[in-house]
Amino acid sequence: MYPHYIEESVRKVEATREARLKETLPRLSVDAKTPLLQKFHPDYVAGTMRPLAIGPNKGDSTPNEIADLLEANSRIDPDKIDLSKPDYDVDVLVIGGGGAGASAALLAHENGANVLLATKLRLGDCNTVGAQAGTQAADRPQDSPATHYLDTVGGGHFHNIPELVEALVKDAPSVIKWLESLGVNWDKNPDGSMHELSGGGASRLRLHSARDYTGLEEMRVLRDELRNRGIGYVEFSPTVELLTDDKGQVAGAVLANMETNELTIVRARAVVMATGGMGRLHIQGFPTTNHYGATADGLVLAYRAGAKLIFMDTMQYHPTGAAYPMQILGQLVTEKVRTLGAQLVNADGAQFVMPLEPRDVVAAAIIRECRERGKGIDTPTGQVGVWLDSPMIDLIRGSGTVARELPAMVRQFGRYGIDIAKEPMLIYPTLHYQNGGIKINADGATTMLGLFAAGECEGGVHGRNRLIGNSTLDIFVFGRRAGMAAAQWSKQANPGALTLNHVRQWQKNLNESGLAQKRPISPLLLPDYAKAIPDYMPSYAKESLKPSWMKLA
Repeated sequence: MYPHYIEESVRKVEATREARLKETLPRLSVDAKTPLLQKFHPDYVAGTMRPLAIGPNKGDSTPNEIADLLEANSRIDPDKIDLSKPDYDVDVLVIGGGGAGASAALLAHENGANVLLATKLRLGDCNTVGAQAGTQAADRPQDSPATHYLDTVGGGHFHNIPELVEALVKDAPSVIKWLESLGVNWDKNPDGSMHELSGGGASRLRLHSARDYTGLEEMRVLRDELRNRGIGYVEFSPTVELLTDDKGQVAGAVLANMETNELTIVRARAVVMATGGMGRLHIQGFPTTNHYGATADGLVLAYRAGAKLIFMDTMQYHPTGAAYPMQILGQLVTEKVRTLGAQLVNADGAQFVMPLEPRDVVAAAIIRECRERGKGIDTPTGQVGVWLDSPMIDLIRGSGTVARELPAMVRQFGRYGIDIAKEPMLIYPTLHYQNGGIKINADGATTMLGLFAAGECEGGVHGRNRLIGNSTLDIFVFGRRAGMAAAQWSKQANPGALTLNHVRQWQKNLNESGLAQKRPISPLLLPDYAKAIPDYMPSYAKESLKPSWMKLA
């Protein structure tokens, strides 16, 4: 239910619907997109990024919030940890329990490896379960991997690593079949063919979905399969540092029990990093769609060990995050709403951007409409937004389409008295995805021997902007590839003595650069939403108020 003064704008939206049924907005030209992005997209806001002062990517710019963690102090003291008697000795250690991690674990296991999966929260607590719209794959007669490739590279502003995009689009059809073989219930037409939709930046219908619960459905079957195969996993055990051997290869990790603070040493012949994104850093103060544990841990751990990163100056702000009610601020309003026909309109009920432009373009257009043109709608809490006119869907596709195709969205807004089949949704961009990450090759191998990466924590696949449905595709394509490659590597790897020498060298470099006293400890592990501790409190009292995971050895 909207406040009375907002209802006045809703009436204007209703009044323009008949005209908008016949209105078609053209796509923006490259000449129009470039200045729009440079002026309004958050990646271009002056003073929000800085060059890294230390590490393999020294000199490269990244958001201040990420730079703080990449340049931070380790959580552990290497001199206080005994590495002589590992608690686990496995072929492949997978760090992360989302779609990429589960896929890597399954394929490593299929390729004969003894696998352990370690996850910070519960198995399946991840961004994968929040993915709603679908997974892209060119498997229709009028489509092809080549067309999917061109869409992806165009959407990424031609900065994507070609070999990674080639792997992504070529593996896509087999990924869809693999997921269905594991039990994913894809939406299908009455004749049994896949029910596919388009999306922003896509030139064909290739979005495979399970209503608007796609990621949740995909994770359901992966989690069940992992358990059914008896693959070992440990929960509530975040990785706080990687291990290297005396040859400099990655050879395991140090885990921390979040309840007891006890450290666990895992020796592994190969490690797959699959820790997901960084939305909970709330870059530039944006709300986020990300799950509670998305704090860039994998970037920090890999970077400190010596792995190179790529495209760390570009984030994705999903154009449609909930702006009202406050209880769901920043939560994802799936792009599927726009693929079905919902339009973006301002306070006067006028369209201002073609709704299926690439995500960064739509986000920039919304910000322009609110900040420069003054055509946004202010909420009682001061948040501003524009309308996503969801009732257009039933007008275009027939009564009942919203309820049938978007049950998650119906429930999300219905809890607060908003019927999205009859009333538009108030939205604004929300921090959604990390376009860059750990640099990999087509098999998921990083620049560090023994370390592989998959999913959102790796970079290069999407260039400087990701298209709808390519994130869930990414986690399965490169999760599977990294799992297979890690298993193969483990068969010939011969790790030496375990060390934390890279941590000692890191701390030495921090001290010499003068950063050690200026930076926090990392990885962050969990976002800190606690109120500031008053200065007048004694130090021992302040210490007692810190959560237990901040007091690791």
